[in-house]
Parts: sequence; structure tokens; C-alpha cells
Amino acid sequence: MRLCSIASGSSGNCIYVGTDTTHVLVDVGISRKRTEEGLHRLGVDPRELDAIFITHEHSDHIGGLGVFSRKYRIPIYATQGTITAIRRSRSLGEIDRELFETLRADESFRIKDMTVNPMTVSHDAADPVAYRFSYGRQRIGVVTDLGTYNDYTVEALRGMDVLLLEANHDVNMLQVGPYPYPLKQRILGNRGHLSNENSGRLLCRLLHDGLQYIILGHLSQENNLPELAYETVKLELARAGGKHAAGNLPIQVAKRSEPSDVVELPG
Repeated sequence: MRLCSIASGSSGNCIYVGTDTTHVLVDVGISRKRTEEGLHRLGVDPRELDAIFITHEHSDHIGGLGVFSRKYRIPIYATQGTITAIRRSRSLGEIDRELFETLRADESFRIKDMTVNPMTVSHDAADPVAYRFSYGRQRIGVVTDLGTYNDYTVEALRGMDVLLLEANHDVNMLQVGPYPYPLKQRILGNRGHLSNENSGRLLCRLLHDGLQYIILGHLSQENNLPELAYETVKLELARAGGKHAAGNLPIQVAKRSEPSDVVELPG
């Protein structure tokens, strides 16, 4: 399996996950052209896509879905609440209702040789989910837009080989920044976004010998810096002790406007 963040941030998100025979996207929150360019850099023709998985209906996750789906007619998988919200969005234009496939959190299913398992997340959307993908014994998790985590979250993400996890904001930058007070409270709330510190703390609960790679994603352009997210998460991992404290666990910060390095699991 391989994972690549084509774009990740508060201005647009699009993640590729694939095997030799199966190719899927998580969200299309960027333009059709940028999505196509990202796929071509991976050697994937957009017509080879088997599915698009939508996490929720906010514009930075579905902004390019209408144009992209009208050109390529790829099946769109989402919860019923998210599908309803997407179909109410006037900005996307008409999307053929036959393209939509309904899924439910914690009900796994297969797309060719890939198993997909959605999971519930806490976010201020209609019915948001994150996704876990597996191929044989390989497991990849793509988890953004969660204001908080609990034992369910930890249990759902145990055993991942690769994890793309939100590190949205630095709390101090957000508190002193230009956002209006209600928006700050929304971001900081339990249905908002995960801070750098909380991202690191969640990762500490997920450390295991098989975890091979971490990608920090969905960074806020106004309230975070890539270096700050990286160092904050590394500090939290160091506090956890064990073999990961030595800094030998690769961590990448997903880029906002261009594809990040491809993470490929061997075998």
C-alpha cells in the first residue's frame, strides 16, 4: 500500500491511498486540475480511480468534487448525513445521485483488494467519519477534523502501520491571532480541530512496534507552522519514552499546496 497527501490544510484536502490494483481518494477539496496533477505525479490516471471517500461536507473537503465527478464519474462514498449535505450544496453544481454510495461508521467493506473501515470522529458536520484502509496485514489510517479523541478513537486506530493525523493549530497562535472569538472557540471545542499538543498526545497512545510512519496533516495556514507542528509532536513523543523517544520514528508534515512525499509500505 502507499499513501500520498496531494494537498492537506485548511484551504483544501485531497489524499491518495492505493495498492497495485486499487486506487482511491479521500476528499476532493481542491480543484480538478490540481487533483489531476497530483494523481499524474503518482502515475495514476484519474480514470483508474475506484472510489472517492468523503469525510464530511465542509468546502475544504468537497470543493472540487462536483467538477471532478462530472468529468470522471467515480463512485462517491460517504455517510447518509454527509451525502444529504453535499446534495444541498449549491456551489458544487449537479452531481449524479447514482454516483453516491452510502456507508456507515464501523461497518467495513471491500473495494477490490482493499478493505475500508470508516470510523466516527467528533467534528461540527452532519455525520463525519475518518477512514482506515487495509491490504493484507498492512493498515493505513487517515484521520483529520476531530476536535477531541476518546477511548473509542484510540481503540479504532490501534495497529496502524501508517497514520495521517490532524495537527491543525498551535493553541497560543490561535488565541492571539486575528480570528473572531466565536471561531476561536469553535476550533478549540470538542467538535473543532485537534491542536499540535493533542495530536502528539493521541499519537503517544497509539505507539506500537509496527507503527512505521506518521504524517501530520490539515495544518491551519493562520494558526500553525509546519516546523511548530513537527517539534511539538516530537516533544510529546519524547515525553512518552520508549524507543520512539530517540526520534527514530519518521514524521512528515503534509504540504498545503503540493503533493507530499509518498509513503510506501513494503511487501
